Amino acid sequence: MGWYLEVLKKYAVFSGRARRKEYWLFALFNFIFVFLLAITDGVLGLTSDSGQGVLSTVYQLAVLIPSIAVGVRRMHDTDHRGWWLLVPIVNLVFSIREGTKGPNDYGPDPKADVSARGVTPAPLATLR
Repeated sequence: MGWYLEVLKKYAVFSGRARRKEYWLFALFNFIFVFLLAITDGVLGLTSDSGQGVLSTVYQLAVLIPSIAVGVRRMHDTDHRGWWLLVPIVNLVFSIREGTKGPNDYGPDPKADVSARGVTPAPLATLR
């Protein structure tokens, strides 16, 4: 859930890089929320003649910009321009691939930049 909220905090940030984990966990939670809102729309009778629910439509409009922004940052992590997001199969391939190790044209490696995000990794002894 933290990765989902992290994307929402960067509502319209199109610069920088996004890890695979950030991108795919946002996509997972987004799918779950849309699914639950669609069920709620159906139960409450808030669906239109086309089958689109009011709550799910409002939610999808609210997360449209963050979804595009995290997609662009994901393309940046693979060292590609954000416009590749518009090419369906290619953007899927790029979003699945591991990001560029080390800094690239779009910023530092998000995996290596853990301390800059304010997250301190736990010592291995405490993970048992």
